[in-house]
Amino acid sequence: MTNWTVTATDAARSPLNREYNAEMISRYWGRPTNDAEIDAYERDEQDHDVPVFLVVSCDGNDVGCLGMRFLDNGVGELTRMFVRTPFRGQGAASALLVAMEAEALKRGVTVLRLDTRNDLVEARSLYAKHGFVEIAPYNAAEYSDHWFEKRLTSAHPVAMS
Repeated sequence: MTNWTVTATDAARSPLNREYNAEMISRYWGRPTNDAEIDAYERDEQDHDVPVFLVVSCDGNDVGCLGMRFLDNGVGELTRMFVRTPFRGQGAASALLVAMEAEALKRGVTVLRLDTRNDLVEARSLYAKHGFVEIAPYNAAEYSDHWFEKRLTSAHPVAMS
């Protein structure tokens, strides 16, 4: 079992953001992307309001990230879930979700929501495994096909592997 360390950082300073953007662009278009395309996305389309940003590390190396923004009435929205390829399937994403649930509760968030795409099959499976249920669209996100929600309780979140 890997020992994950999850810490908060500034989303704008994390190189994981650019890796996330590159993967999302490449998977959406079904082809490799390039620096110009990533730069354009980051300039024009990136959601810049991610006040809570967690990074998961292993042996001092940052391997994944997850962000949260605040919506109305105690609702938080998860965004920018990413784990570097060599570390997938080892529990890094689960560690991020458990840590973010605890962070959300500390900040008065009682409901977490997120949207995702059809091609992100692994993400949809991960969210379902962690108790997120599919709901009707709550936003008009251009590239979204699925919307999920989880109601949080004050009980300590249980890690899932």
